[in-house]
Amino acid sequence: MNVLTSSIQRRPALWFYLGWLFINLVQSFGTELLHDEAYYWVYSQYPAWGYFDHPPMIAILIKLGYLVFPNELGVRFFMALMNTATLWLVHQLLVKKDDALFYVITASMGVLQIGGILAVPDIPLTFFTALFFWQYKRFIEKDNWLQGLLLGIVMAGMLYSKYHGILIILFTVLSNLRLALNPRAWLAVITGVALFYPHLHWQYVHDFPSVSYHLKERNAPVYRFAFTLEYVAGQILLAGPLIGFFLLKAANQYKTINLYSRALQWSMWGFYGFFLISTFKGRVEANWTVPALVPVIILSHAWLADNLKQRSWIFKLLAPSLVLVVIVRLYMLSDISALTRIFKDELHGNAAWASAIKAKSNNLPVVFLNSYQRPSKYWFYSGDTSFAINTTNYRRNNYNFWPIERDWQGRTVLLADNGLTSMTGSFQIETVRGPITAVVDSNLQSFSHIQLTVVQTPAEGKKGDLLKLTVKVSKESMPAFEKMLTGFSEENGMIADLFVGKLMVQRFSLRAEKAELNNYHLTSRDSISLEPGQYILKLGIPTSIPNQYSQNSAAMKIEIR
Repeated sequence: MNVLTSSIQRRPALWFYLGWLFINLVQSFGTELLHDEAYYWVYSQYPAWGYFDHPPMIAILIKLGYLVFPNELGVRFFMALMNTATLWLVHQLLVKKDDALFYVITASMGVLQIGGILAVPDIPLTFFTALFFWQYKRFIEKDNWLQGLLLGIVMAGMLYSKYHGILIILFTVLSNLRLALNPRAWLAVITGVALFYPHLHWQYVHDFPSVSYHLKERNAPVYRFAFTLEYVAGQILLAGPLIGFFLLKAANQYKTINLYSRALQWSMWGFYGFFLISTFKGRVEANWTVPALVPVIILSHAWLADNLKQRSWIFKLLAPSLVLVVIVRLYMLSDISALTRIFKDELHGNAAWASAIKAKSNNLPVVFLNSYQRPSKYWFYSGDTSFAINTTNYRRNNYNFWPIERDWQGRTVLLADNGLTSMTGSFQIETVRGPITAVVDSNLQSFSHIQLTVVQTPAEGKKGDLLKLTVKVSKESMPAFEKMLTGFSEENGMIADLFVGKLMVQRFSLRAEKAELNNYHLTSRDSISLEPGQYILKLGIPTSIPNQYSQNSAAMKIEIR
């Protein structure tokens, strides 16, 4: 024991990082996957330069980890490593020397401890953010071609992790406008763009689905003050359940003394400000700002190191912060049915849920409706490939792009969704998450993979007139679309649904007429009955499920005059 104590005293940093990593590896192994983690695991089954929701970094890391550990640990292995490496980098970037304060700050931040294991794009982005500031500091100090080249490589790593990385780059440039006249800085930009080009090309080939989704499709139609309130409260909690307010205040009070610390402060408040403004367009998830915690830790540490009274409060709040973290960790690792029934979280009962459905599937492949979470969880925990049909009542996701649906055309499958109770032959499957309705479809027909783009932007219509649209069919979708058109009848053809928020207010049955190249003219059979205003338009193609239409276009705005 004396040897261990002596070693800890001589090398506190080594033992801090080893202990941090060990605890996170244990947590990674013993905690079931969140919905998004399972979805990103499916990413890893289809390596590509891009995905509907995100760039490919998360898929690469999960793929590599899962090759070594084919379980939850494998999915999260590189997340745990990157989380620990991020702390080490931040430790090296501290403006002032006070290791004890650094350990207390990071140990009190629940998101770094608990969230640090999650296989989500925020973890690699935060790692590359810390690496970016580390390399940017070297670039400022040495300002040579090699440092510019290395900075460009790190910038590409940020962008391959998550698109939000562009904000760190942008606000760093704004903090030092002389970079625009520095040829080594331009080398960094050129290198970053060149390395990121394969993803940009993937976006181009697939008609920029990520841009459409993040900038248009996921925005809420009407602002609510709750969006802003939730965002502000979430950022305080994210920075530390008990010390968040102190850290954000301290980071703001630190007076920048050089270009490096200036970049940290610009990036921190630029990140927070950008997403604060974004709340006026829709709900902002609290975790989107996780990379801003890198400058928050560095700047707050620098200010607190010189303000002993405030510093003492951080130490006083360490014990209760750790108690909260331990309680959450134990809850994640355990499965106490009395508690999990109350919270109904994503981290418990997944294997039992998947087993219950598989037991009743009679070895048929299982297809879900309107969910990227359920097919991903079912696939991971049952070992059977699955997918979901995305209808006009939901949104597109990467299941619109993967080949599963095309490969399963005409097969006998088990449909699983509680909206199927009216179908003949439906039955209930009891699971730990409640009953789910299932029905056998002996000839699956579904066309979520067909991608249609409305040429008119924004789309327009007039009350009392027919709805008229021109759509472009992607080259990959053209053979399937033309074959499918021959099977349409007047009663069962393409539709256009118009929404206010999530409420469908009018459905139009459409006639399709070939135009030039890959374009088609679509004309409704009924007149527009809606009052003038702005609505959301989605195009759909009928499936073998009665009254269910796959979503085949981005959700877009349409102006009714």
